[in-house]
Amino acid sequence: MADTQLASELTCPACGHRTTETMPTTSCQFFYECLECSTLIQPKSGDCCVFCSYGTVPCPPIQQQSSCCVGAG
Repeated sequence: MADTQLASELTCPACGHRTTETMPTTSCQFFYECLECSTLIQPKSGDCCVFCSYGTVPCPPIQQQSSCCVGAG
């Protein structure tokens, strides 16, 4: 996992607030509450997690081209 980036900047689709978060390596993050406007962010249809939808870096499983949690939530 040496090439895997774990930090991703999330942008809230409701207010545009940006924050850098560390992505989990063992699970997908289906929900994230914006620190600015308290909107509960969920992945876009077809994406496995909020990082794949609203982050600057996709989640670790996608970076490693392995299966992710698509359809698990």
